[in-house]
Amino acid sequence: MGAPGLHAYLVLAALVFAIGLFGVLTRRNAIGILLGIELMLNAVNINLVAFARFNADLVGLVFTLFTIPITVAEVGVGLAIIIAIFRARKTIEADHLNLLRG
Repeated sequence: MGAPGLHAYLVLAALVFAIGLFGVLTRRNAIGILLGIELMLNAVNINLVAFARFNADLVGLVFTLFTIPITVAEVGVGLAIIIAIFRARKTIEADHLNLLRG
């Protein structure tokens, strides 16, 4: 039994991306939206690793090693913003966040 081919990894990445997109479009909670964005970024990482393995090239792995800390920093900044919004507005529902109106 051999390793799965490129097609299997691309299907997995597309499925993870679709789940993340569904979460971003349907969630009203800001944390749920942030989790959906993280799923979409992880789907990109799966694609990078799959193409690196398929092409026997390390460039995709290097890009993935750079994107993982960026996504971790994005989660930290996103959660900090969500906490600040919650302290100011007492809600994290995306429909109720109209901070630009004053």
